[in-house]
Amino acid sequence: MQRLRYIIATIFVVISFVVMGQQAPMFTNYSNSYAGINPGFGGLSEGLNLMGIYRDQWTGFKDMQGNAIAPKTMLFSGDMPVKVLRGGVSLAIMQDSYGFEDNTNVNMGYSYHLDLGPGILGIGLSLNLINRSVDFSNFIPTVDQDPALPTGEQSSMLVDAGFGLFWQIPETFYIGLSATNIFESKGKELLESSSTSISFMGDRTFYLTAGYEYQFNNPVFVLLPSLCLMSNVASTQINAGAKLLYNNKFWVGVNYRYQESVAAMAGFKINDIQISYSYDINTLGIGVQGSHEVCISYLLKMDLEKSPRIYRSIRYL
Repeated sequence: MQRLRYIIATIFVVISFVVMGQQAPMFTNYSNSYAGINPGFGGLSEGLNLMGIYRDQWTGFKDMQGNAIAPKTMLFSGDMPVKVLRGGVSLAIMQDSYGFEDNTNVNMGYSYHLDLGPGILGIGLSLNLINRSVDFSNFIPTVDQDPALPTGEQSSMLVDAGFGLFWQIPETFYIGLSATNIFESKGKELLESSSTSISFMGDRTFYLTAGYEYQFNNPVFVLLPSLCLMSNVASTQINAGAKLLYNNKFWVGVNYRYQESVAAMAGFKINDIQISYSYDINTLGIGVQGSHEVCISYLLKMDLEKSPRIYRSIRYL
């Protein structure tokens, strides 16, 4: 087991050092975090929509030296409609730490809203600021003073952009298609040697999201299935889940992440505040612990000019 833990830790290091890019974090409560991955979603709720998620993945996982290297991710996002802009704006701030690497992403988005058929289409653009930092002083090389390994803490600021389309038929269906870090901007070289091209770089990621609201004959029950496909071309992650909502106050659900985990979810709503919790049970078969995730969201309803086309977001329970 100790040897296996060392191998996993080594994989983290190799990914960080050689690629300087990673597959973007994926939350089990992904249906609460679209403003962070799709700027087209901004402003499609009926007010100021605030959300915070904390994910502790592989809880307690450490390397052979006792260093905590399990991924921990925090995301805060907010979006709201802006009538004068004929759309909405969004802001997402994410802090992601794993191994000896820390990433801070700030996404600022604008979405233009267009009536399309029975629904509303959000067409969005975002400016992405990414600060990446790796503390190489914590690495233990097999050869002392390895010239191919940078020393000390290295960091770089990257500037990139995102694009997204989000179409929803209120209280019925939604589908979104988006891409983040589309230019894969490149940061500074980590070594002065001309024989290496190792550097920080952005990780272009594509997302396909969809969801449906199924109303049972008994109006106190609503089923909310959802799907999220995430790909950086090199690897693809598929999430499929469903929540059963009771009386618009309580819900339970499950999520399956292909070849990785099965999660149980539960939550409740008090006025306009939602609190959700999920626990991922790993199916990787490598002996790591599960993952905890807590999500809190709040909708501050705004006094918008009403029309037959304005409804609540089908995402917000």
